[in-house]
This record gives sequence, structure tokens and C-alpha cells, in this order.
Amino acid sequence: MTAPTLLLALHSSSETLAVAVQPLGTAEPPAPPACFPLGRALSNALLPCLEQVLPAERWPEIGRLVVATGPGGFTGTRLTVVLARTLAQQLQCPLHGFSSFLLMARRLAQPGAAMQAQPRFWLAQELLRRGTVAGCYGPNPAALGGVAELELPRLFRPTEPWPGAPEGPEPSCAALVDPAEDALQLLQLGQLAHAQALPGPWQPVLPIYPTSPVEGL
Repeated sequence: MTAPTLLLALHSSSETLAVAVQPLGTAEPPAPPACFPLGRALSNALLPCLEQVLPAERWPEIGRLVVATGPGGFTGTRLTVVLARTLAQQLQCPLHGFSSFLLMARRLAQPGAAMQAQPRFWLAQELLRRGTVAGCYGPNPAALGGVAELELPRLFRPTEPWPGAPEGPEPSCAALVDPAEDALQLLQLGQLAHAQALPGPWQPVLPIYPTSPVEGL
């Protein structure tokens, strides 16, 4: 039996599911991620959409997985993370989870992008009447991919000050998911993890819920 050769990326921290596949260890650009605007239909359509990209009989070819862990909608994020954990456990392959905000931060810290020169910056998502979900990011050569999550995304209540608020001392910008681009960021991080032979146990990979699951995002 040949060794598994594929990297699978799953991103569902918005209304759109993004699925991307790339051969492990390749320097070739990946194919564009497949994007499915499912909304609340994700619970029924997750597996069929995955099989459109990678049929189930090819799942044993998966050698490493990467998944966005949120913040995102409770159901969509939870189901995709559970699927990634199950596949990693059954296939006995590494799994790495990265927050959806970190994937955005990597885009914003690229040369020529909005936050390239900032040592620290915040990404923020406003929640009506509940406050702001925000996380802090910055360049760090020791971090996988060169951008570190300095503070995990969490909920700041409307009356709670935070450094990236309009009157705060640190820069911030809106957390806007780009499913296709963020899935490509997942692939890049997965390839880096593979090159460094990082173990990637599935047990610590959990969804990020800054708010109550009952409230959702």
C-alpha cells in the first residue's frame, strides 16, 4: 500500500463551505478551492460537497488535514471540525486547526496588504447588541507561516474596552472571510506543517465559540 499523498483543507466559518485539495509536498499551485454557498443547509450537504471534490473511495489517500476552527456559525463550524477530527482519527493522519481570524490575518499581513507594517493588529467582527469578537495578530518568524495569533478571538461586551476599538491604541480592521482565499491559506499552513513533520494530533482541534452556542454568530 502506498503512503497517503493528499492534503485536505476544510473551511466553513461563514455561510460558504470551501474545500481544497493539494498533493503533499508539491511546489505547484493548488487548484482553486471548491466553494459551496450552503448557509444552514451545510448539515445535510457537507458530505456530498466533500465527495464532489474528493470521492469517499479516495479518502485513504489523505495524508494530512487542515480545518478552520472559527469563530463562525455554531453548526457549520462544529460539523466541519467534527468531520475533520473523525477523518484524522480513522485515517490515522495529522490534523491541524487554525482560527478563521488567523487565516484572514495572514492575508492582511502579506506584502502590500493593509496590515503589513503593523507589529500588532486586531481583527474584529461586530455582533448586534452583544459586542465585538476580536483577536490580535502580528508577525513572528517563530510562528508557523510567520504570523502569530497573539490573542485568541473572544467576545468583548459593548461596555468593555479593548485595544483595537476606535478609541483604542492599536490598529484594527473588520474580520471578513474570503472562503476561497482562506482555504488557500489553510493549504499553505498544511504544507508547512508537513515540511516540518509536525505531529498534528486530532484531539486538541476544537471549534472556537466566543459567544454562547445558543446565540450563534
